Amino acid sequence: MEILDPTTEAATQSIAYAPRPGTLEGKRVGLIENTKFNSDRLLAKIGDILKTEYGAAETRMWRKHNSSVPAHAEIIQELKQTCDVMVAGIGD
Repeated sequence: MEILDPTTEAATQSIAYAPRPGTLEGKRVGLIENTKFNSDRLLAKIGDILKTEYGAAETRMWRKHNSSVPAHAEIIQELKQTCDVMVAGIGD
């Protein structure tokens, strides 16, 4: 009798994070919400906290077409031109 083990080691890979600023003081923060219930409210609250507690200069929110797709090119292009950092959020 031959016994086969269907388990395998999990593949590991390193994750390259985008560079982060040392501070949010004076930074323009873009918020991308994914259209799920309460994602806009959650990100608005996060934006308020980033301004009052971390000194972000301003926040601006964009809305994706729907939750199952990446942000469309127009959002990405506008973010690159008008924001220093961005936060993507989900709801539900």
